[in-house]
Amino acid sequence: MYSDYHLHTEFSDDSEYPMESLVCDAINMGLKEICFTDHVDYGVKTEFGSHNARIHKGKPVTNVDYPRYFKAIKALQSKYHDQITIRSGLEFGVQAHTQDAFLKLEQTYPMDFIILSIHQVNDQEFWTQEFQDGKTQAEYNRAYYEALLDVVKHYKAYSVLGHLDLIVRYDEQGTYPYDDVKDRIREILKVVIQDGKGIEVNTSYNRYGLSDMTPSRAILKLYRELGGEIITIGSDTHKAEHLGAYIDETKEELLKLGFKYHHTFDKMKHIAHPIVIK
Repeated sequence: MYSDYHLHTEFSDDSEYPMESLVCDAINMGLKEICFTDHVDYGVKTEFGSHNARIHKGKPVTNVDYPRYFKAIKALQSKYHDQITIRSGLEFGVQAHTQDAFLKLEQTYPMDFIILSIHQVNDQEFWTQEFQDGKTQAEYNRAYYEALLDVVKHYKAYSVLGHLDLIVRYDEQGTYPYDDVKDRIREILKVVIQDGKGIEVNTSYNRYGLSDMTPSRAILKLYRELGGEIITIGSDTHKAEHLGAYIDETKEELLKLGFKYHHTFDKMKHIAHPIVIK
């Protein structure tokens, strides 16, 4: 199964990629299944159509226009049903104080797949260094994993954890020692596995120039040792050139680590596919 399970379109505040263009590009490159996972980040973004939305690079920073988003996906599913399987999803940027809002959203719009990500802590962004500012490298790394652990202990309406060690992407001090946060990561993975959830491998580590996979090979190895099996592969596409990137290379790495299957989702139920290189 050649699939891409982390895709952002013009419905995300940080992407301009037209949804139908993405579908056509996916078909042309031979993808058999895709899942749209546009951004929702309660706490730091207003709802679509808000008059007081923050403007970044000329575009309002808002959450997805949900009715239009799901209507668009349904129309594309109908139009291209004989060429590609299209799944509906969202990427939830969950924080401790926003869990109720996400639970209501999940109950309002039935989906195939939900990525749970930690993009902020206490409404402080990582990519701007706001969260890291004033903390030592040890402090902000520990705080990130503590926040993620707290969320997965209490929030269960999701499919997989997205880019589990995301903090690495925005750590200007370099890669923090894995062994110094392994205890927290182990606890996170135990909860994920116990809850029947999974994790994603996010292939954007290549374009960000990171020295390891996302999550790292050490985390993936630990996940397997703990009995974890559910894995999705997603490019975290925001532009056409991101689509489907490094999917096969990621599969090769997963095979080396002992994984035999990757997964897709249908109505929040995971489906295992043998890892086959295209």
